[in-house]
Parts: sequence; C-alpha cells; structure tokens
Amino acid sequence: MAVKVLIKRKFKAGTNKDASAMLIKSRGIAITMEGYISSETLSHHEDPDTILVLSMWQTKEDWENYKKSAERKENERHYARIMDGVTDYEVYKIGI
Repeated sequence: MAVKVLIKRKFKAGTNKDASAMLIKSRGIAITMEGYISSETLSHHEDPDTILVLSMWQTKEDWENYKKSAERKENERHYARIMDGVTDYEVYKIGI
C-alpha cells in the first residue's frame, strides 16, 4: 500500500540556500531508490525557515529502506549543522 511521508524540518535563519541544496541532493538520492514515487517541498507561509517535504513511496518498507540508506544518513549529518531542532517524521497510508 502506498504511503506519504511528511518530513518537517526547522532550519536556522539565513540557511535557506544551504537547506535548498541539501533538499535537492536528498531528492536525487530518493529517486534512485526502489519504491520512490514522488515528492514535493513546501515552506511555511508564516515561517520560511520551516520546511515540509511530502514524499510518496509504494510501500512503508520502501520508505524505511531509503531512510536507513547510507547515502541518506550521510546527507542527514550535513543537515544537522543548519537545523534548529530535530526532524519530525509522520507516515500516512493512502486511503482509509
């Protein structure tokens, strides 16, 4: 069953350019992974340093495999230096 993953990050003020580059790199990694369908990036209307990525995967297991991948973990380490807080993940199945 397809899932959508909501990935919410709060970046330090003034780091949007670095954040954008890392998000593009993350997407580049994701599209090579089995089960990846699509993703989109949203910035909070009131707080542009808060970014939400909606990522769609064929199965929850596909998402978990991507989340555990060495490439993604390496990119996440780079996020840490420009983040203001921790990354929040929520996984939703499509439909009821």
